[in-house]
Amino acid sequence: MKKENFLWTSSKTGLLGGAIAIFICLLGMVEIFNKRYVIDELLPLGIFLLLATAFATGFIASRRAQEQFSESQPVYNLITGALGGAIVGILLMVLIIATDQINLRNVFLNASPTLVSILTFGRGLSGVWIMAVIGVAFGFFGGAFLIVPEKYRNPILRSLLWSFLLALFSGLFRVVLINQGSVFEAIAKFLFGTTGLSLFGAILIFASILFISMLSSSKGSSVRQRITQLPKRNQVILRVVVIALIVYIAIGLPQVSGPFIAQVIVILGLYTLMGLGLNITLGFAGLLDLGFVAFYAIGAYTVGLLTSYGQFGLQHISFWLAAPIAVLVAMLFGAFLGLPVLGVRGDYLAIATLGFGEIVRLLAGSDFLSPYFGGPRGIIGIQKPCLGFLESFIKVDTPQVCNGIEFGGPKEIYYIAVISAILIAFIAWRLRESRLGRAWMAIREDEDVAEALGINLIQTKLLAYMLGAAFAGLGGAIFSTLVGSIFSSSMQLIVSINVVALLVVGGMGSIPGVVVGTIALIGLPELLREVSEYRFLLYGIALIGMMLSKPEGLWPSQAVLRELHHEVPIPETGSSLAPEVATPE
Repeated sequence: MKKENFLWTSSKTGLLGGAIAIFICLLGMVEIFNKRYVIDELLPLGIFLLLATAFATGFIASRRAQEQFSESQPVYNLITGALGGAIVGILLMVLIIATDQINLRNVFLNASPTLVSILTFGRGLSGVWIMAVIGVAFGFFGGAFLIVPEKYRNPILRSLLWSFLLALFSGLFRVVLINQGSVFEAIAKFLFGTTGLSLFGAILIFASILFISMLSSSKGSSVRQRITQLPKRNQVILRVVVIALIVYIAIGLPQVSGPFIAQVIVILGLYTLMGLGLNITLGFAGLLDLGFVAFYAIGAYTVGLLTSYGQFGLQHISFWLAAPIAVLVAMLFGAFLGLPVLGVRGDYLAIATLGFGEIVRLLAGSDFLSPYFGGPRGIIGIQKPCLGFLESFIKVDTPQVCNGIEFGGPKEIYYIAVISAILIAFIAWRLRESRLGRAWMAIREDEDVAEALGINLIQTKLLAYMLGAAFAGLGGAIFSTLVGSIFSSSMQLIVSINVVALLVVGGMGSIPGVVVGTIALIGLPELLREVSEYRFLLYGIALIGMMLSKPEGLWPSQAVLRELHHEVPIPETGSSLAPEVATPE
């Protein structure tokens, strides 16, 4: 490899990494994320992002250089890594000097003295060299990481990622452990600080995960093989024990985590319901629906009208009766949407369904229908679910009293959302394995061929729209009782986009993928309030990363895996692809 190419490869990667680091700084992520720590009082999250950028730049620069060598060159790996990281540090130095000497805030609001103080660790221009040294050091570490054998590199990387995730959610784990008693409280205070992992906790957690990863790499396959060789009765017992443990955790989680975590899980359950509904329409049948939030709104408004004790309440019935009605109404609107667009395909179908969602939102918030749906004022005073009997309605604006158990807060509605999500997931799983599910998948692959095979396209598509709408309607029904009110402004197009995004990230057509995608794109930003401002940026990064590295999703279905990773065998030299013809002897 020529010296010029060697330097140019490192420089290009370093310039790209430096541009990303400057973008993170000017976007305000460093300043905002610095309020949270990865290691308590030692490593802020904002600085960690820059360190990770320099490390990744060094690793990628070293790998690109290695690809151009005929054999491994450890010295060049270290040099290219250090050079790439150095360029990242130098560009950050330029940003510090420019921010201090020039008023960049006319264009970049986040180029503030606070940013300069963070990047120089409070030393001002006298500490401008620190970022260059850090860039060289972590770029060097990135290059050195490539030299590590793969059997050690993967467990180390896995341990770093898990330690980072535990640091991000240290507040959650700390609260859960403290609520378990004095022994667990001592463990929580040893492992976690107030805003991140403690230093000893970080070392212990990293070492423990590394040990488990190494053990899993060497013994995992043999353990899995032994489990598969167990007698069928023992396998059933093992599954029952695992399911019982999950149920026990699910039942006790709201009691030890507090109302905030319970509310986050309720939101996850609602998005899971919508995701399972859109998974039928888009994942199974291949019908892109960008107006899916309309069915969510229809379910919410139906429950609001039937249970509200406010001005716009039509009837005053229990949630347990109103929710099935909301599901049926959403199904009817699913058929109402499906009929006009049965012959529309591809991008045109997406535009048509998007228009339907916007029409529903605008009508619900319009002055024309405000006597019926409240218009901009919405519907308030929605009755909470009651496990018992409601007192007879006396007058408007007087809430009905529940003679029994009222599911008033997030901790109680948590159980409704989780049970509903589990029930709908079971129904979706059974539908996928049924004859109807196979018909949906045939339509997704090729409508013309499916019709030629005898599949009724009108009936099958309508069922996909109706069942998907029903699941979304149930999610909207639970949402209205959780909030206690419903407004048209809550039903924006971005809700539909979020549901489509979680399907793509989790795995199109995969039921477990819906749950994984919901946790990744909805749950993490909800738990990390600092991240919520940059949610759409993270969505874009996640989607681009998924398309490049795992186009099938985090937990793909087996059908999608076969489609995307189908390898055609290459015939040996001298062989023919033509079928062999038997010749008479």
